[in-house]
Amino acid sequence: MYIHHIDAFPLFYQLPKPYGDANGIKSYRTSYMIRITTDTGIEGWGECADWLPTLHKGFQERIIPYLIGKPAAGSNKLVHTIKKWHARAASAVSMALTEIMAKACGLSITDLWGGKFRTKVPVYASFQSYTEGPDWQQYSLQTIETAINEGFSKIKLKIGGKSIAEDQHHILSVQALLQGQIELALDANESYDMPAALKWQYLLSAWSNLMWVEEPIPIKHTAEYALLRTRLSAPLAGGENFKTASDFIPLLTGHALDFITPDPMHIDGISGYRETLKLARSFGISVTPHTYDGALSRLYAIFAQACLEPFSKMGADSIEPVEWDIMDNPFTKMFPLQPRQGEITLPQGHGIGLQIDLELLQHYHWDGSSYV
Repeated sequence: MYIHHIDAFPLFYQLPKPYGDANGIKSYRTSYMIRITTDTGIEGWGECADWLPTLHKGFQERIIPYLIGKPAAGSNKLVHTIKKWHARAASAVSMALTEIMAKACGLSITDLWGGKFRTKVPVYASFQSYTEGPDWQQYSLQTIETAINEGFSKIKLKIGGKSIAEDQHHILSVQALLQGQIELALDANESYDMPAALKWQYLLSAWSNLMWVEEPIPIKHTAEYALLRTRLSAPLAGGENFKTASDFIPLLTGHALDFITPDPMHIDGISGYRETLKLARSFGISVTPHTYDGALSRLYAIFAQACLEPFSKMGADSIEPVEWDIMDNPFTKMFPLQPRQGEITLPQGHGIGLQIDLELLQHYHWDGSSYV
């Protein structure tokens, strides 16, 4: 079984109402999908995200020509080579070849991986808290209320993009809305230094519904994280942009985090992503996947959580939640899969068990024009 053909689908969507986080306001969303077809007719889908002009040129001129004619069962070698050129592209190829092998064996992804511990995986509603204009806090509260009404019991909000006073006013308003009934995570996107992060402690210590505070300071500062972990009452999380399992070792050995947040689209290959989950478990650390940038990578994270061993005997029937982007983004609707009461029921069938919306791919196909 050899790779016969590869289709690429660069996708672009201009946001009518921009939103963002501490890294700035976003005016568009993008995705890059690939479909690998073997000489036996089996198809597998993969996904990555990056600057579309560079990504598309790399696939068309280097990655696709390299893959054509290669054995579909040789994913380890193929991904190892491609990740030297572009780690995120390697993730897309890894996903597609994984699905091909599952279909060839007549298995689901979870069965290919040795079977699942659970058929449902919890998700949390992930917000980009900031919008343009003075009414951003009011708009944020409205979107949060909508998510709660849709059944989400866990949410994540952004801080660090405004002054500490503004952000604290926002989160106090949110907490008044939540009334302690909805679990809350805060994500600062590495915006603070140690003194700024500690200004949140008097509030964090009063809230019993906090899941974690994500990347309050730059994630490379392992020693500072270990110290901050002793100073803040909320658990700490981070690591969404790490590229390999080994990148997490300093934080794990330094006892610097309570949760790691790997992203299957950022780590170079789905096998490497699963290695990261197992590494965290060996250190007794929880894993809550970062999956903001793509619907297929989120689905693979859900599959991996379903197959991940329980964190402890006390929580044998539970698993850490996966991020679910609920902002304006049509690419999250690429697959017919939506949470009910804050949980995803795993799809049945071979491979990923779902059919991709081909009309959506055609409708949002990037026309090659420049964008900023």
